[in-house]
Amino acid sequence: MRRFPTNLQNLAIIGLGFPVIGLNIWVLSQFFRYFEHLITILTIAALSAFLLNYPVKILERIHFRRIPAIIGVLLLTIALLVILGVTVVPSALDQTTELIQQIPEWLQASNDNINAWEEWGKGKGFPIDFNVLRTQINAKIDTQIQIIGSQVVGLAVGTLSGVIDTLSIVVLSVYMLIYGDRLWQGLIGIIPERIGMPLSESLRLNFQNFFISQLILGIFMASTLTPTFFFLKVPFGLSFAIFIGASELIPFIGASLGIGLVTIVIMLKNFGLGISVLIAAIVIQQVKDNLLAPKLMGEFIGLNPVAILICLLIGGQIAGLLGVIVAVPIAGTIKGTIDLIRQQHSLVPQPEFVGGSIEEKG
Repeated sequence: MRRFPTNLQNLAIIGLGFPVIGLNIWVLSQFFRYFEHLITILTIAALSAFLLNYPVKILERIHFRRIPAIIGVLLLTIALLVILGVTVVPSALDQTTELIQQIPEWLQASNDNINAWEEWGKGKGFPIDFNVLRTQINAKIDTQIQIIGSQVVGLAVGTLSGVIDTLSIVVLSVYMLIYGDRLWQGLIGIIPERIGMPLSESLRLNFQNFFISQLILGIFMASTLTPTFFFLKVPFGLSFAIFIGASELIPFIGASLGIGLVTIVIMLKNFGLGISVLIAAIVIQQVKDNLLAPKLMGEFIGLNPVAILICLLIGGQIAGLLGVIVAVPIAGTIKGTIDLIRQQHSLVPQPEFVGGSIEEKG
């Protein structure tokens, strides 16, 4: 029987592989959209349990039993949330509401600035016309204001649903902290040991370490930008700083996107202030990326930047914002599992021929 050349086999595998991958992505996206609400609640609860399990493990190392350790961590977390809810959250909500109300005024100021640039250009003999740019910017911002307004109304209407979802997440997180190890060991027990053990270790490293690192980096950005914006007299500086810090949850590009959006909005009001905000935010971001992030993140993900961008695009296509947030740790888990399996395989003694007989290496 005649066999195909190796290069033709490779081409056939690639030609069939991409359609299969595309079909699987489409099936996953449809599955997520059908169970979106349930999957979101379960994912947030699992991530919360992952994060809270870290301080629980620390308390266990200093001879606390698990249940008292969980109770202590939960009480401390509730206390921190109450403090934030009483101090930071009301101010941020008030600033955000006032910002939405002042956007039309900022648009008018932006149009006046653009008209001044046009007059300056015509005075210097440059045929500058920003009409198309002005129209596009105004249309985009008006659309976003309408979307934000409808979301605020929807939030007010769905308050009861939000409370129920929050309680569900809290209860699920507590049960995952108490019984999650048993459930996970049961699931891992179904998988062959040579795959299950590397998967469990890689999942713990990527999800727990990744989200703890991103949370610390986000808090760093928000806490350093808040006094910086106050010093620069940036209007609604607290809301802008929190927004940039929250953007850090989107790996690799989140902080840059947050800084860019905040800069554009501030430029509507004051172009010079927007440039100052951009420079200050980039300086703080560089401090974070070069001093803090390497110590926190390390190389536990080990993904190429191009691969990270592809993962973000695929995650966004499948599950929107939630998919973007969890895409990188999922990809890191897959890669880490494969690397650990290969490492285990390389440590297994391989037979070799010695003098006509088979002996084991090592």
